[in-house]
Amino acid sequence: MSPIKVYILDDHQMVIEGFRLLLQNEKNIQVVGWSLNAEDALKELPNIDTDVVLLDINMPGMNGINACKKITKLLPCVRVIAITMHKESSLIKMMLGNGASGYVLKNAGKDELVKAIETVYEGKTFLDETANEIVISTMANGKKSKGTSGLFPKLSRREKDVLKLILEEYTTQEIADKLFISFGTVETHRRNMLIKTGTRNTAGLVRVALEYGLYDQ
Repeated sequence: MSPIKVYILDDHQMVIEGFRLLLQNEKNIQVVGWSLNAEDALKELPNIDTDVVLLDINMPGMNGINACKKITKLLPCVRVIAITMHKESSLIKMMLGNGASGYVLKNAGKDELVKAIETVYEGKTFLDETANEIVISTMANGKKSKGTSGLFPKLSRREKDVLKLILEEYTTQEIADKLFISFGTVETHRRNMLIKTGTRNTAGLVRVALEYGLYDQ
């Protein structure tokens, strides 16, 4: 039996190296490539024999939600596993809705990662223990966020602060100065909101924020 061919997509080189070390002694798994951004991965993947993609959600440029949709459309036979620290049930649903076959938190152990790869390779869906509990809990509670109808996770207080200033057309530097935070921190909050809402850019974020009243959650 040939090994399961795995491609890693994460914007941190150390994370990629960590996954490679974790998997290097697995006889039935072979890491065949990796990339630091979705744009490069989408160019490389059609030319690399790949079975499973380990995909980070939080990446600059094209985020993992949009990358997942493009990868599964471009390469229907490739299985995608979301590898992330985000625990929101709406993100899990968005990733699965965009074609992901698995969802694993980055604090999961080696055995769980290997099990996830083997499970999705067999054509099944895999949610790690924490993600599975979140989905079950959400279904059991049947609660929907007011205004957003459960489509999006709650924004943090600071994310709302940044969002309100974006809506008021402040620049990134002006937001940083006004909130006494760094330029990079503002960009991190902006990127997290893009991921949470599944939008591609600030214009999309503004549209969704106005449509669903995210700043008043």
